[in-house]
Parts: sequence; structure tokens; C-alpha cells
Amino acid sequence: MKTKKYLKIGLLVLVAAIFVWTFVFLWQKSRPEVTVYNVVTPQVADLEKTTVATGKVEPRDEVLIKPQISGIIDELYKEAGQQVKKNEIIARVKVIPELGTLASAESRVRLAEINGAQAETDFARLEELHQMGLISNEEYEKGRVTVQQAREELQAAKDNRDIVRDGITQSSADISSTLIRSTIDGLILDVPVKVGNSVIMANTMNEGTTIASVADMSDLIFRGNIDETEVGRVHEGMPVKITIGALQDLTFDALLEYIAPKATEQNGANQFEIKAALTVPDTVTIRSGYSANAEIVLDHATGTLAIPEGAVEFSGDSTFVYVLTDSVPAQQFERRPVRVGMSDGIHIAILDGLTAQDRVRNGVKEP
Repeated sequence: MKTKKYLKIGLLVLVAAIFVWTFVFLWQKSRPEVTVYNVVTPQVADLEKTTVATGKVEPRDEVLIKPQISGIIDELYKEAGQQVKKNEIIARVKVIPELGTLASAESRVRLAEINGAQAETDFARLEELHQMGLISNEEYEKGRVTVQQAREELQAAKDNRDIVRDGITQSSADISSTLIRSTIDGLILDVPVKVGNSVIMANTMNEGTTIASVADMSDLIFRGNIDETEVGRVHEGMPVKITIGALQDLTFDALLEYIAPKATEQNGANQFEIKAALTVPDTVTIRSGYSANAEIVLDHATGTLAIPEGAVEFSGDSTFVYVLTDSVPAQQFERRPVRVGMSDGIHIAILDGLTAQDRVRNGVKEP
């Protein structure tokens, strides 16, 4: 009997406990949930609106050295990475003559030798007759001109043969077209040929073989692209900060000097090419083709009152913030109109409507 009595009491206690728990649970669920917001205080800050253009660093002018005669590379005197002076020899080309042209040139030499020998004989006879007074001075002068012309023709024929056969003449060895010289002072960036390679001279049908590329590495530019949505806010003469991927700890000053007048389409977006002249210290070595980013300041505000942009409510042409007026027993806010200025994408300048003592709602506080 006592066991049954205890069992009934236990069940009554359990039912009562469940009833009380249900009542408390429902009461708590029926209570309105209080939302707690983060609040921030306006801070005096310097804001900058920037855009970043991607591109690379390269010399302003890269000169391609090409041969003035076709043939094969007989010898290379320089290699990539070496400094070179203007008119310094980079390579030598050996001419491989075309057999028909060479045969014609040699035939011209033989004919000039025959005509020259005959002219020399005739002039020697005229000279003897002139000394004996048997011919006039006029006839003698004509003979002398004839033999000089024969000598010139022989020399011209030999020079032509030498050029066809060797690409060089004895009288112009120091300015031979077989010696490939640099046209500027600079650094050799590339020598894309090897000894034994065939090379072709530039002409109207062919741009010719590049023997070497040379550039002045003291005159560097950044070349990149900027989106059409921002190109209207930049102009020549603006300062630019250049960061190079291979030199992560360094930033270089540059000056924007060119904005393309025409866009090019890249990945479905219109891009405008820009160029900026770099200022590089003598202690830093930059290689041609380094990937780089150019940061351009589009707008800035100094010493302005600023708050997170997410704390501002935009409604049509008006802007508002919610200013904390009381926090007991719960947070209370006043919707206040403000006048805003520039934004850097994170913070926005407040021109009017707030003080440094106000506290502004900025999103819901995490539980």
C-alpha cells in the first residue's frame, strides 16, 4: 500500500513539474525579443578613394637590332644581361652568296680587268706619243680620263664581288654591314639567335630577323589598364604608387603620363591603357616585364569626421543615421539626417549632422 502511495505522489510531482516548465517556457516565448545593436563613435580620419590598375613594368623604348644583310650568324660577341654602348659590335654575320649573283659579279670583274688592261696599254702608248709631241694635249687628256674610268670600273667590280661573296669590302671593313652593332646605349634584354642561325635583312616584304633587343633600363614605365567606369576620374600628371610582385616590400613613385583615347575590350569589359613614368632608386634593380599594380588616388579627404559606411541609411537622395539617445532599460535611437562626403569603401565622411560625441548604430550585435 505504501508503495502505491509513493508512486502516486511521484507521478503528481512529475505532472506538476511538467506543468510548471511548460508555463515558464510559454511565458518566455511570449516575451518580445530585445535586439541589441553595436554602436560606434565618429572618428577624425583621412580618407582616400583609390583604384588599382594591373599591368607590368617595362623600358620606355626597347630597340630591336636587325641585320642589314642576310646570311648566318658567324659569331656572337654579347649575351643577354650585358651592357652595351652605341655602335658596339653585338654579332657578325657571314654572307652565303647566291651562286648566280656571285657568278655575274665575278664575270664583271674579269671583264673590267680585260678592259682595264687594254686601257692601260693604250694610255702608255699615248703617253709616249705625247712626250714626242706627236699628239695634242686634248687627245692625251682624253686617254688619261679613259684609263681612270677603267680603273674605277675595275675597283667597283671588285667591291661588288666582295660584297656579294663576303658582305664586306676592303675599303669599308670598319663599317661593314656584316658587323651587327647596337644603335643605343643600354642593356641587352634578349639575344634570340645562336651561332649558325640563318638571319634575314629587313625589307618591304619581311621585317627581318632580330639579332638582339636593347633597352635603356634607367627609363622605365608602368603599362597597364584601367576600367572605363574610372577612366573619367583620372588625368595626366596624377601621382601613382607602383607595387611590384617580385619586390613586395618596395613601393615606387610614378607619374601618370598617358591615357589611351580608345578602349580595348578585355573579358567583356572596356579597358583603357595607361602609362606612368617610374622613379627608381639606383640601388634597386628592376627587370623588364615584372608584374605590377598601380594605385591611383581618385579622391581624398583630410581630417574629416568618419563612420563605417554600413551605419548610414541611404533613402533616395537623403542619408540618415541612428543616434543612440538612451540605453536604459533598452537601447533607444533617433533617426537623424546627415550630409555625407566621399567614401573609401569602408568608411564615409560625415560633413554635417554628427559630432564626435555622438554614438551611432552600426548593425546588430552578435549574441
